[in-house]
Amino acid sequence: MEFRGIDTAVQKITDALSFLPGGAVGPIILLLAVVIALLIHALLGRLIRRALGDQAALQRLVARTNALTRLAFITIAIVVVLPLVHLPADLTEVLSAALRVIFVVLVGWIALIAVDIAAAVYLRSFRLESEDNLLARKHVTQLRVLKRAISTIVILLTVGAALMTFDAVRQVGISLFASAGVAGIVAGLAARPVLANLIAGIQLAVTQPIRIEDAVIVENEFGSIEEISSSYVVVRLWDQRRMVVPLSYFIEKPFQNWSLEGSALLGAVLIYLDPTAPVDRIRGKAEEIVTASKLWDRRVVSVQVTDAKVNAIELRVLVSAGDPGKLFDLRCEVREKLIAFIRDEHPRALPRTRQESFATESAPRASEPGAPADASRGGRSSRAADRRL
Repeated sequence: MEFRGIDTAVQKITDALSFLPGGAVGPIILLLAVVIALLIHALLGRLIRRALGDQAALQRLVARTNALTRLAFITIAIVVVLPLVHLPADLTEVLSAALRVIFVVLVGWIALIAVDIAAAVYLRSFRLESEDNLLARKHVTQLRVLKRAISTIVILLTVGAALMTFDAVRQVGISLFASAGVAGIVAGLAARPVLANLIAGIQLAVTQPIRIEDAVIVENEFGSIEEISSSYVVVRLWDQRRMVVPLSYFIEKPFQNWSLEGSALLGAVLIYLDPTAPVDRIRGKAEEIVTASKLWDRRVVSVQVTDAKVNAIELRVLVSAGDPGKLFDLRCEVREKLIAFIRDEHPRALPRTRQESFATESAPRASEPGAPADASRGGRSSRAADRRL
């Protein structure tokens, strides 16, 4: 690129510094270029902050990228002036290559910061701590997954652009594009896991079979979605363990999501009773326990006999709660208090195993050997009783 004004200014400075040794002129000109770049950056930064006013997001972006943009200005200034100063050819080539890479990395870095700030600003109005957080979980999941996908793409593009600044790498890239058949197959096979998880992440963000803080059952383990990264999902299990699952798992295999459409759930408490149990009294006590609980969300309470077996009947107490955690605690509370009530008030309602004995026709007579000593007396008493009747 030609900058005639800059070329003229550099030539004038070179002429003015002709009294110095030849090796000192180039570094001085580069130092002057750096100083001018810093002054321009400071002036533009002040003007931009004043123009943005109360726009907090843009002000935050300017503040977080201030050091990076300062370095970018310095890089641009050196790149522009470097061909105009008299430095060894090898040194000029090395500096030019390094400055191109630095500039590309800075641009990618600034892009990542911009993506991070944009996501944070968008999610500012959503709170996962709220009682009804379905909408918040939906948007948080979408933004986190898409943010990681975009960040991955930005990093890949930055690395690719930085490598393409080198002539040797550029020639290799052109050769690969020219033989895209075999190279494409090899690259596709090598990158299959990465691409599969990346595509799965985008699918999860769009379709949302899972969201942050969703209650799920994965591999017969109950837990909640704690983190969705660019390649895996962290499930926080009920006992504080962590299960790490690939993103593609939630696209390819079945799993249970207890809070897909909402946090409120129904749960059942099963109590087994003797068939002679007073069901109405127990039903009234179960409803009393549920309605008095702070965990109940005032939606559903139902007590029914749902099955009858040989020695017991099945009593089902159906209850509702605002989220899976409260539902679990409510079921435990109802089960404990109802069993205590039955044990204290109706102990005969607990399941029992009956055993009945029947008299056999081959019972020994009193005159037969082996008969009890009082058999004859028992027989006479029995006959006398029969006569009285």
